Amino acid sequence: MRSRPQEELPRRARPHPDDPAWHRPPDPAAVDPAVLGALLRRHGWRRRGGAAGRYGRWTPPGPGGAGTSLLLPESRAFPDSDDLLGEALDALARSGTPSAREVLISLAVPSDEIRWWRDTPGGPSGAAAWTADERLRGAARRLLLAAALATRARAGYHGARHRSAAAALLENVLVGPGAEGRRLTAFVPVAGGRPLAVRLHHALYAVREAVDYQRATGGMDAFDGAVEAGASRELTDALTALVRGTEGARVAVAWAPGAGVPEGCAAPAEPVEFSPGDLPALRAAGARYLRAEPSVPVRITGAVVRLRRSGPLGEGAVRLRVLAGADVPHVRVILGEEDYRIAGHAHLVGLPVRVHGRLERRGGFRRLTGAGGVVPVQVDDAERDRLMKSLHENLDFFEEACGEAYRDGD
Repeated sequence: MRSRPQEELPRRARPHPDDPAWHRPPDPAAVDPAVLGALLRRHGWRRRGGAAGRYGRWTPPGPGGAGTSLLLPESRAFPDSDDLLGEALDALARSGTPSAREVLISLAVPSDEIRWWRDTPGGPSGAAAWTADERLRGAARRLLLAAALATRARAGYHGARHRSAAAALLENVLVGPGAEGRRLTAFVPVAGGRPLAVRLHHALYAVREAVDYQRATGGMDAFDGAVEAGASRELTDALTALVRGTEGARVAVAWAPGAGVPEGCAAPAEPVEFSPGDLPALRAAGARYLRAEPSVPVRITGAVVRLRRSGPLGEGAVRLRVLAGADVPHVRVILGEEDYRIAGHAHLVGLPVRVHGRLERRGGFRRLTGAGGVVPVQVDDAERDRLMKSLHENLDFFEEACGEAYRDGD
């Protein structure tokens, strides 16, 4: 028998918050003046006088900030503190400077800030190429994903493992205004996202030290120890993408002022710098991580979603949607004739199967080698009905094998 791939429902996107307060300045009553002052200082605002211990006057960074200022109380000890905070927040909301927007984001959603800089040649009047912004955002996302993967497991190469859980960890990350493909800020909410920021912080410093060691001694051993800190092939590939085509790149993690500094992390954390001279070491580390990561013995339970073999007899290829046993969404398995027949019958009656083998690192842990022992698995009525409904909705895709090759590749 044979089947064509079943259509899978697209994953629902998380809705944007409908709270109308999301688009308004934060409530002054909920803002700590000390946190606001720390954020202004972080984003380049300068204090230019004011009564010590009572008020401070702040001006934005850059030459255009001379005509703008905020009068900010240093505490709530004075009767007009809430009024001054409200006026300062309104002024930030009206300001067109990127730094004002970033301060408001951090107040609305207490977040650790991750910053990227790429030193790229400027175009006419300081403009950057269209692709520079795409490269920066793409490399930044890959770095965040690598850190999210490291929160799930320490591995030199993750492949397809834990991808869904890691991607879900990025759903609440906010992005700040860009700067012509040279600078980008991500806001990682402290609630739920701090492990990602901490893991990235440790991994960056570990990779920087390993690169320095390799360039000084030629040895790669330091990269092995960096895995425990969160380093991986995914991280070195992301750093390679960030640095390639630049004169250098930096990444920094700044902790949310109201949440304090995580245990074991530096405060303040200096940017971690990488240069084009680091690229050979980063590429060699990625290749080393790929070679060193072993295949994994697993016992997988999955629903058969694709069957293929070149004739009515012999071995065939089966694709399983993984239900349990491995942290990957799908695997491809080569089965002997009897196991292939069992998998085909289980597919027709809407039952998942259980199979053992080794999850192979080649191909990103998407292939099961040495597979055997296929047996159908009983499921509850609700799950069986769902599987059968999926089968009946796609009956026109199923035909007898009859020796005809499956035309669609895996």
